[in-house]
Amino acid sequence: MKATMKALIFAFAMLAATGAGAQQWMTLPPTPTLPKPDKSGLASVNGIRIWYAEFGKGEPVLFVHGGLGNSDYWGRQVRAFRDRYRVIVMDSRGHGRTSRNAQPFGYDLMASDVIGLLDTLKIKKVALVGWSDGAIIGLDIAMHHPERLSKLFAFAANIDPSGVSDIQHSPVFTAFIARAGKEYEKLSPTPREYGRFVAQITKMWNTQPHWTRADFAKIRTPTWIVDGDHDEAINHDQPRTMADWTPGAGLLIEPEVSHFAFLQDSAQFNRDVAHFLEKR
Repeated sequence: MKATMKALIFAFAMLAATGAGAQQWMTLPPTPTLPKPDKSGLASVNGIRIWYAEFGKGEPVLFVHGGLGNSDYWGRQVRAFRDRYRVIVMDSRGHGRTSRNAQPFGYDLMASDVIGLLDTLKIKKVALVGWSDGAIIGLDIAMHHPERLSKLFAFAANIDPSGVSDIQHSPVFTAFIARAGKEYEKLSPTPREYGRFVAQITKMWNTQPHWTRADFAKIRTPTWIVDGDHDEAINHDQPRTMADWTPGAGLLIEPEVSHFAFLQDSAQFNRDVAHFLEKR
């Protein structure tokens, strides 16, 4: 019976991943590819080597991916914005092509990694579009290094660990986690250490962030708090609370998408980001 149930769950996960017969928010479209960058490399920051790539010219916009992901997930956004902006993507500490060291994962540290990369690229101020962990990193920078951000589009962040839903029974996340492991083996400088990496970052997820109204009150960066109406990972009270606590922040709930809105309805996501970036 247990084997049959596992087979059914796996089949449902694969159905969700391919989108066959599923609602849009129950799909996990394929990971995009990045176009050929104008520039890419490894930046030595905080004892690790951060992989980054740049596309196009104009005002700088940095896209920061979510936990277990990598920069390839932004492929559709890079293609949409490289003609108008200097688009930068980076693989976060321990993710994708970026190395990690013995330092425990923490959002303050990962925010410091972003600042270090900006320093390497000689970028004084950047608009940041963050997904999940990337959004939390963006909020951390807005709280502690506001002079480095011109704008912040924070998609699918949480205030503290209690704001994260149980994803164990989500077929979309089941498919994502399986995919992330394969991508780690393909991209990482330590391809056989996925289990160790996941254990390390899980400690961070279980304990961070722990923000209060006073932390959000520090933010003066023009900010939109954004989420999908079917986000399976973030409790639905989180975006409203963050927007209420952040001075002048906008709140946007995108319809018919989940934690993976930028893949599920990239046209909608890109229009929203474009509108936000164009606002003065």
